[in-house]
Order: sequence, then C-alpha cells, then structure tokens
Amino acid sequence: MNANRKMWPGLAIKALLLLALASGAKVTSQGPESRDWAAKSIRGTSTEQPPNADWWNSFHDEELTRLIHRAVANNLDLQVAAARVDEARAARGVAKSAFYPSVGLTTSAERLRERVPVFNPGTNTAAFHPVELNNFQVGFDSAWEIDVFGRIRNEVKAASANVRSAEENRRDVLLALLGEVARSYADLRGFQLRLEIAENNIQTQEDTVHLTQARATAGLATQLDVSRAVAELETTNAVVPSLRSAISASIHRISVLVGQEPGALQRELEASAPVPVVPPEVPVGLPSDLLKRRPDVRRADDEIAAAAANVKAARADYFPKFTLFGSAGRQATQLHDLSLSLGNFFAVGPAISLPIFTGGRIRSNIAVQNARWKQTQLFYHSTVLTSLEETENALVNYSEEQERRDRLQAAVSQNQTALELSRELYRSGLGDFLAVLDAQRQLYGNEDLLAQSQTAVTTNLIALYKALGGGWESFPQQ
Repeated sequence: MNANRKMWPGLAIKALLLLALASGAKVTSQGPESRDWAAKSIRGTSTEQPPNADWWNSFHDEELTRLIHRAVANNLDLQVAAARVDEARAARGVAKSAFYPSVGLTTSAERLRERVPVFNPGTNTAAFHPVELNNFQVGFDSAWEIDVFGRIRNEVKAASANVRSAEENRRDVLLALLGEVARSYADLRGFQLRLEIAENNIQTQEDTVHLTQARATAGLATQLDVSRAVAELETTNAVVPSLRSAISASIHRISVLVGQEPGALQRELEASAPVPVVPPEVPVGLPSDLLKRRPDVRRADDEIAAAAANVKAARADYFPKFTLFGSAGRQATQLHDLSLSLGNFFAVGPAISLPIFTGGRIRSNIAVQNARWKQTQLFYHSTVLTSLEETENALVNYSEEQERRDRLQAAVSQNQTALELSRELYRSGLGDFLAVLDAQRQLYGNEDLLAQSQTAVTTNLIALYKALGGGWESFPQQ
C-alpha cells in the first residue's frame, strides 16, 4: 500500500495483518514477509524476478502482438474507462475550486414606475404623483469560504483518491483486455489445429473405406466392415461443422475486441497458424508482488483512501463555516452615467453559519460514510485474497496441463504405431478389421485431446500472466 497515505495508518496495519494471516506470513515492522507460493514444484516457472511487462512477446507471435496493440488503440470498453478517468479528474477540479474565492458579475437594467408624494405649499397638503425612471446597475459579488476545519481539504483528498481509483480501473480493464485478446487468439489457433487434425483423419479414414471396399469386392472382407468404416468416417465428418463454427466465433470475438465489426478480420485470421508456443520458463515473482502489480488491488486501496477522506469531510459539518462576502458596483438612472471608476456602493464582511438542528442529517451522513469506509476495507481484504486464489489456481493449472500435454504426446505416438501395425495385419489377412477401426478412433481422439491440451497450456499461461497483473505498464494513460 502507498506509504504517502498517512490518513489511515491503522487501516494499513490491519490490512497487512489480515494478509499475513491469510497467507501464513510473519509480520515484522515492515509488513508481511514474502513467502513462496502454496503450489509446490510449479513446472516452467521461477521466482527470481517479476514477469515481464510485455508478456505477449514471450510467445513470439507477430500476429498476436499486432492484435494486442490494435485492441489497446481501438477497444471501446477501454475508451469508456479512459473517459471515466477524465470525469474523475474534472470532478477533482470541481472540488479544488472551493479553495478559491468565487467572483461573479451582475448587471441589470430596469424601468421603474413609482408613486411619490409631492407637497403643495398653497394647500399645505401632499399628493401622490406617478414617476417613471430608469435604473442601471453593474456590480461584482464574491464569496470565499475559509476552510478552518478541513471540509474542503478532505473533499479534495477524496476526489484525488477517486482519480487514482479511476486510473487503476482503466488499468484493470486494460489487463482484462490483453488477456481476452490473447486467449481468444490462442483458442482460434487451437480450433484451426483441431480442424486440421480432423481433416487429416478424414483423409486416412477415406483411404480405409476405399481399401475395405476393394477387399469386399475381392471377397476378402464383408459388407459389415465397409459399413463400419463408412460410419467411422461420417462420425469424424460431423465434427468439422462445429469446429468451423468455433473458428468463426473466435474471429468475431477478436474483431470486436479490436473495435471493429465481427467479420472485419475474417480474411486476416482465417488462414491456419500454429498455437502460440509457451516459453521454457516464466518468472512469476512472489506473492507480495501482487499488492504492487494488480490494478484491482491498487484500486481497492485508493477506494479506502477516498472513503476515509469522505468520513472526515462529513464530520466537518458539525463545525461552523466561515465565509467572507463582498460586493461592489455602480448604480445610475442613465446608462452614460455608469463608468469603470470606483462604484457608489459596496459591502464586505464575514459570515458564520453553525448548524443547530438538522434533524439528524449530519449524524446520518457520517454513519453513511463510515459504513462505506468499512465496505471498502472489507472489499480490499476480499480483493487481496481473491488475487492470491486466482494466481495460485493459475500456477497449478499451468503446471499440471504441461504434464497432461506430455502424456498425450506419448499416447499419440503409440497410437500411430498401433494404427500402422493393425493396418498391416489387416492387409495380410492376419488381423481383424475392428482393430483397425479402434486404432483409428483412438488415434484421432488422442490427437484431438493433444491439440486441446496444447491450447490449454497457452491459455493457462495467459491466465497466469493476467493473474500476476502484468502488461498494463506498457500502455500508460494518455
């Protein structure tokens, strides 16, 4: 948490204590000590340094890098988050304006009709006669509240914390965008790989159908074998439409993420390309790095600061408000009599307002702000625990999926050998046709699972990068 926020040191200590209890760390005067991750023997990772900011470059995929930059430039959700930053900055300007006097110019032009008494010496009486005249007036009004009890100062502190919170929210949206683009791209390449595998198996199964039909014609096989071969072929063909649909949906998703119409990237991405390959080792840092790196944790921290300042601002309503008022101007019955010289009227003086009875409004407002402050504290604690949970899960998923991929690679290699042997035995009349179909079915099934696992390794690494909170540093707020 930020060391320069001195308005709530007790809260910072409590947050660190809770984090220490949740993570099993020891508390020192500097806060919780760093510890290793709960997941042990995490394959393909190291804790020597925090992850790189431009983590997508670790995949060495130029198309992915181009899509990342296009999404950052054009994504609409990110633009909305940036507009909210501008809104928060403008609101801070509104709060800061209360530090300075307000000065206004007023002008008026009136036509007045009055009845005035006129004394008649001869009759010693007075009579009322109507009189019409012009009244031109120009003047300046000013007011300046002296912030004796810190109401304005705390409102500005709250507004400044809201600006930081909005900036962190933009970074959080950016972090989610980077992960979504990369995950959608990896899914696309995974579906394309699975389609290639299906098409290759379809070609193999068509060869088997032709071989079986030829053998049946020669009396070396039965029509039952032909029907089984054709059924296996049609089963594999049935997978192709769903894969093509998934490919189109992935392209549509990427197109929208980069701020374009769903079909805008169809030509660019429809050509098959390899699934992004993960690096041999990924630096993940230590759990304590999450408090500094993840925008959602940093945002929750700023929300606590804003809520604490709002509590102090609400308490200031119990005390008097000191305001200096002043006005000056000139008044005349003819327009040409007005000038820019010293006016013929002015007023200046202080005003003090003190709430005596408000029906419990101030007390209730303080209770509201205290409740919101408590909510932000609880939300911060929840965010810290959630960030630890997401990262631990991502580490385990990434490590275990690599193990699954390796096992599937070994299984596919054995399936290929089994298919070749079963086909040779069938051609020579020493094997059963069911063994050929079973070998084909197992080979295709494991090849498809291997493609899914290769994709999952990549998407799990992307999820790990996202959980670690990296990437937003490369695209600072404009």
